[in-house]
Amino acid sequence: MTEEYRPYTLIAELTYRCPLRCPYCSNPLDHARHGEEIDCATWLRVFQEAEALGVVQVNLTGGEPLLRDDLEWLIQKAGKLDLYTNLITSGIPLTFERLARLQAAGLNSVQVSIQSSRQNESDRIAGTVSFHRKVEVMRWVTSLDLPLTMNVVLHRDNIGSVAELIDLAETLSVARLELANAQYLGWAFKNRAALLPTREQIERARTIAAEAKVRLMGKMDLLFITPDYYSSYPKSCMDGWGRRFIVVNPEGLALPCHLAHTLPGLHFDNVRQRHLRDIWHHSSGFNQFRGVEWLSDPCRTCDRRTRDFGGCRCQAFHVTGNIGATDPACALSVDHGLIESARDQASQSVGIPILLEYRSGRERPVERRSHE
Repeated sequence: MTEEYRPYTLIAELTYRCPLRCPYCSNPLDHARHGEEIDCATWLRVFQEAEALGVVQVNLTGGEPLLRDDLEWLIQKAGKLDLYTNLITSGIPLTFERLARLQAAGLNSVQVSIQSSRQNESDRIAGTVSFHRKVEVMRWVTSLDLPLTMNVVLHRDNIGSVAELIDLAETLSVARLELANAQYLGWAFKNRAALLPTREQIERARTIAAEAKVRLMGKMDLLFITPDYYSSYPKSCMDGWGRRFIVVNPEGLALPCHLAHTLPGLHFDNVRQRHLRDIWHHSSGFNQFRGVEWLSDPCRTCDRRTRDFGGCRCQAFHVTGNIGATDPACALSVDHGLIESARDQASQSVGIPILLEYRSGRERPVERRSHE
């Protein structure tokens, strides 16, 4: 492949283990049956190979990366390679002492997820008591002068508290607030009927976020990500398939995005057996949907083809059953009616208890608030 495909970020999924049970989790639905995690020595080699490819940033994520006992070693190695390290965590297993050790090892920034600004709601969505620990962890991060991102996955059950979430972020002096509507893949797709907001909810939240973004300019970076289901055109998934990001999952599969291994008919290589440079340039899985030559109509002749590259391959498959289809989130897609139908169902089901599922097929009911 040409040098236009240079990776800038390695997303290191260190583990699928996690203390939370969020119903929009990006873990694979069958993650309990997946193989052993790759060891520290393999990760250290992957970091070195990634840096040689041009990667400048490593996102240490999971699952919950703090459940890896070797996290300090991984951060230290990344630092020696001059890689910027960002820890993406629930915060639950963390202590102040370990955070200080991670900083001393070279950790550059921290992203902490929180499920709501309201304790009961946050704990319920997370599936465990966690709100106060998350707030405490964020205070630890800022006390050590580490850049802090507060991340909130928005969905029908918490999108009404956007103003309170912004207030909480201000109180905690976060550098960046991500109000990221759920991407309806994985567990979120399975629970879509319960999670997808209505258009009215989206518009109210977007207006509040836009006003706060102006007010907080220079003090806090505020990002509101609209769900594809309410956009006219799809996003460029991962800035385009195999263009800027490499994901390495806990088993060692090198992927262009988190859920690419759920797509049928594609082969992805394991870093245990193949050098990352060889995978990046020559893997059939990475090359399958690179660029625009593979596109079919209406994408092939669309003037947006080099901006969104046909949209998300995983969304295309899981909604339409066709891995090569135009992302149905696009208003020009022949399958766009499937998205419109999902939106209609979301509007009709507001206020109706719907079961949420996560892990082992266990389900738990959604508790609807009266104002919904």
